Amino acid sequence: MIGRLKGILIAKQPPWIVVDVGGVGYELEAPMSTFFELPELGREVSLCTHYAAKEDTVVLYGFLREAERSLFRTLQKVSGVGAKISLAVLSGTSVEEFARLVRGADIAALTRIPGIGKKTAERMIVELRDRVDGMVSSIPATSGGAGAHDPVAEATVALQTLGYKPAEVTRLVRDAAAPGDRAEDIIRKALKAALR
Repeated sequence: MIGRLKGILIAKQPPWIVVDVGGVGYELEAPMSTFFELPELGREVSLCTHYAAKEDTVVLYGFLREAERSLFRTLQKVSGVGAKISLAVLSGTSVEEFARLVRGADIAALTRIPGIGKKTAERMIVELRDRVDGMVSSIPATSGGAGAHDPVAEATVALQTLGYKPAEVTRLVRDAAAPGDRAEDIIRKALKAALR
């Protein structure tokens, strides 16, 4: 079991990152919440990890905060929710915002996250309402990360990877992008708009 990795960030292309730990490159899948705050390539990064082995695949997931990993694991205890939906939740909302949506029984906002239908949203509310308070992180957000050569293209690819339809991605990116924005800025604004 691999619980934590500390090394040099050598690649990041949503949803994948590669961290060099002592000459071994670990490929991890990460939510956009982690991508938003990754350092520049070549800098050191420390990640909480979740190791998942199935009959035909082995995947390592990476998170900057323990609260994100905890929510990722907790979400998968809900019937019908797997790793893909759990990553979409973390990519589309913060741990704190998700806790607020569940406590407020906001089915409409939850169903705007790709992969979550009305029944899944209802199950999340029922099964997680008493557990979300313990998941909220007290760690303040920090900014970081390097912009891409074409932030609009990178944001477009990232949003499509999260499950948004191409036409919706085009609209979200067009409305969110502003001159000088990094891909992370465009993605963050687009995801906020998608949840409205």
